[in-house]
Amino acid sequence: MKDLLKKAIAEFIGTFTLVFIACGVAALTGGITDGGSIAATAFAFGLTIVAMAYSVGRISGCHINPAVSLGCLITKRMNVKEFFVYVCAQILGGFVGAVLLFGIIKMAGIEAMGNACNAAVGGVQNAGGIIGALLTEIVLTCIFVYVILNVTDEKAGTGKIAGFVIGLTLTLVHLVGIRLTGTSVNPARSLATAFGTAIFNGDFEPLKQVWMFIVAPLAGAALAAVIYKVLHTEKAADEK
Repeated sequence: MKDLLKKAIAEFIGTFTLVFIACGVAALTGGITDGGSIAATAFAFGLTIVAMAYSVGRISGCHINPAVSLGCLITKRMNVKEFFVYVCAQILGGFVGAVLLFGIIKMAGIEAMGNACNAAVGGVQNAGGIIGALLTEIVLTCIFVYVILNVTDEKAGTGKIAGFVIGLTLTLVHLVGIRLTGTSVNPARSLATAFGTAIFNGDFEPLKQVWMFIVAPLAGAALAAVIYKVLHTEKAADEK
């Protein structure tokens, strides 16, 4: 129980940092307004993951994303109890990070250039509607989680560089998805910013669309886990 509490705290810290720093960069630079802000936001997410992977990753594995935790649950790297504890810690950490971020911006009187939220169709973000947004998030999350499951496999031999690979992969999927949906691939991150902008900006539109950024990443993670299990099982059978 004590170890699980430590893991929960680590997941809280990791998700808090991801939302406060990476979503903060997105909100303050515009995130999707031009090539420079897109690159800045993408690297902010990737570098935050790298930083957390080599800090809280030693404690909890640095999921800081319910989709990643679902992938680990399906591949039997964690049990149901751990999964729910992780997800609760991630959602709470993300929420606190968003409240602090939007609260500071409000207190400072800064006019943010964006809200760091995800959307199917919203200004510069345009994935062609609900279907386009769902497909985008399913594909991007599937790629992201599939890479994670592979590089964290004990047989992969990538232990020391896994954090860099995962961070770079998150950067890549953001470079593709920011103009389409804002790139979620993480339900906790989407919930956090949707609630944050609703509380401090009175904008409830992201909350109306947030279901897509819960369903699609979880579906993408499940697909990644199935692909991983099929390919891994075949490889294990061949080796045997």
